[in-house]
Amino acid sequence: MASLLPPRVPSLRNNLPVSWISSSKPTPLNQFSPFPEPLRRSRGRCCALIGDSPEELLVNGLHLDESNPLFPYLQYGLAQLQRVVGGLPEIDRWEVLVFAGLSWIYLTARPGVLIGAVDAYILAPLQLGLDSLLGRRNLKMSDFVVGERLGEGSFGIVYSGAIVPKNLSVEDRLEKRGRRLEMDKRFKEKVILKKVKVGTVGAEECGDFEEWFNYRVSRAAPESCAKFLGSFIADKTSSQFTKGGKWLVWKYEGDSSLADYMNGRNFPFNLESIMFGRILQGLDSIKRSALIIKQIMRQIITSLRRIHATGIVHRDIKPANLVVTRKGQIKLIDFGAATDLRIGKNYVPDRGLLDPDYCPPELYVLPEETPQPPPEPIAAILSPILWQLNSPDLFDMYSAGIVLMQMAIPTLRSSAGLKNFNSELKAVGYDLNKWREYTRSRPDLRILDLDSGRGWDLATKLISERGFLRRGRLSAAAALRHPYFLLGGDQAAAVLSKLNLTN
Repeated sequence: MASLLPPRVPSLRNNLPVSWISSSKPTPLNQFSPFPEPLRRSRGRCCALIGDSPEELLVNGLHLDESNPLFPYLQYGLAQLQRVVGGLPEIDRWEVLVFAGLSWIYLTARPGVLIGAVDAYILAPLQLGLDSLLGRRNLKMSDFVVGERLGEGSFGIVYSGAIVPKNLSVEDRLEKRGRRLEMDKRFKEKVILKKVKVGTVGAEECGDFEEWFNYRVSRAAPESCAKFLGSFIADKTSSQFTKGGKWLVWKYEGDSSLADYMNGRNFPFNLESIMFGRILQGLDSIKRSALIIKQIMRQIITSLRRIHATGIVHRDIKPANLVVTRKGQIKLIDFGAATDLRIGKNYVPDRGLLDPDYCPPELYVLPEETPQPPPEPIAAILSPILWQLNSPDLFDMYSAGIVLMQMAIPTLRSSAGLKNFNSELKAVGYDLNKWREYTRSRPDLRILDLDSGRGWDLATKLISERGFLRRGRLSAAAALRHPYFLLGGDQAAAVLSKLNLTN
């Protein structure tokens, strides 16, 4: 780099003030600097930036505050960087800063190597230690009473339940098992329990992955999933318990999924007061339906954006895996099929756990020729390259597009209607516009066609093949910037929803 500079540069450089923070007024660079004017302006801005204290740089430059868990670590790192770079000649300082800047960009690009390392080696052990002190990692079978069965999947059965108060005797606990928990006022702390099936191939592994991902998401994106309380192993066979079987426990936030509401005849109006805290006035039924569906989609895609930012792909987005809380929040559940592509967790190149009704045409989150992931530290370092080349987050976005179509078009809410839609869509090469032209089902598209067809346009950008360079669909962040979510009436409805959530 020095060979590109004019011969006078060394003497000029020796005469220039080069301290990290100069107490005296420096000589104006525009009088004799060998650098072009645009570069001098950028250098001036950067010098002002690196001259700030670490706290000012984090708050003003990177827009981080002390509430961010990375703040103290970044503050310490910047202070050390200032100490090392401050004593260097200016041209060497620039080389260090360029290298540090490029490294920072790479380490913070999705899926976040730096943040992932902090999570794995600092936050996860801290969470384990804190949970152990509070007894959250020492749950026992006798701590819970099991209520009615809520649903069943391939690898587990979900029940309502409650935490047994410590002042109840063993006889009281056994007596209450046969009664409805909702009617028993002695059980105030409600939970959701999931029994991992015993003897089913793959169930135990899936349960272990689901536990790991719930802890991971609870640290990285707690607003996106139900609050996970932990797990326990049944110590004896009794009633629903099988000795040696694993149970997962969540705080009760609601026992109805989006699928439950969609099966109701009055959907989406059965969610109107839950989502907005009131009945929307002054609108016809189509516009009311559109606002409710739009608010649901906004929450789904926002949750996907959060988990994708940490390197996690859910791989099983569907109405049954979206729980609706009592405050109108949509939260992701069932992470048994999820994969963390930052370290290759739960990723096998030629295997996918998926629902064919919601699965995108590429079938796999990464190309089949992608090799088995290397050891976790190496996989983490290489993950930004893998993510940029393959955009695995777009796998979930296709599924989100199917959910949008189901909510907006009543005939797609039935199993037969959805299978027929997928069959017709495949026949036209996953082109929604062609499907609209050739389908014989005569779907009701009035909700998607509102506001100049913004809803339909979003659907076409989510439901499509990947195309050139494995792009072709909107990411979660890009979808939230789509005009579908940027209309004035919708923003007003969103304000009502946020007011409802804070009540």
